[in-house]
Amino acid sequence: MNKMQKAIRELSELDALAARSSPIHALHPTAKLLSTILYILVTLSFDKYDLSGLVPMVLWPILLFQISGTEVRTCFYRLRIVLPLVMAVGLFNPLFDRTILLRIGSLGISGGVISMLTLMLKGLFSLMASFLLMASTSIDSLCASLRRLHIPRILVTLLLLTYRYVGVLTEELAVMTDAYHLRAPGQKGIHISAWGSFLGQLLLRSIDRAQELYSSMLLRGYRQEFHYADIRRFRRGDALYLAACSGFFFLLRYVRIAQLLGGTMVR
Repeated sequence: MNKMQKAIRELSELDALAARSSPIHALHPTAKLLSTILYILVTLSFDKYDLSGLVPMVLWPILLFQISGTEVRTCFYRLRIVLPLVMAVGLFNPLFDRTILLRIGSLGISGGVISMLTLMLKGLFSLMASFLLMASTSIDSLCASLRRLHIPRILVTLLLLTYRYVGVLTEELAVMTDAYHLRAPGQKGIHISAWGSFLGQLLLRSIDRAQELYSSMLLRGYRQEFHYADIRRFRRGDALYLAACSGFFFLLRYVRIAQLLGGTMVR
């Protein structure tokens, strides 16, 4: 199985995760979407030196992992490409901010190290929350919720088509890669001299495939609007979930959990 086929398989596995059954999966997609957005906003609102206040924010995604039946290792495996980029944020902070803010015995920890760890955790927690949303909500239900929130139709359509047909583009890329390796057996990757023609052919094949897909959409009645999904009405349980999440987030934001548990304030 080559890399393209693995990518296609991972896309289908993400859809399978969203189709599972759990209390989190059964919630209204709008409640899950709004709670995820609120969680990310609260997480990003912490001060760059407030490491002890930020750490308890991990409780919410861990709780959702347990309730939804999603494995944490699955999350990190799916995000293995993005995580190094997120972790690279703030790597140079220790070089520019050398003021000692905390001492553990004779070891002094600078503000740059603390701010670097804070930025990394903010990115990590935000990615975990986003993955949980995608792993518990189908793309059709998510797009239907975005339209109910009056997000512009063109943006929702772009999101849906990008998600649905990135697999089609990957399939075309897999076919071209296999054809190249048949003509150049034993060669690892694609030689730099062939990059230009390879990308050009991929662009032309993608345009042809896109035109075929668009023609099929028109034949099936597409008129600039999708019938995204039939989602049920927003119920009392969904409102209670959203309210409980909001209260929990603000509790973590304004109550110093680490201090109450005997931790040390990093301020």
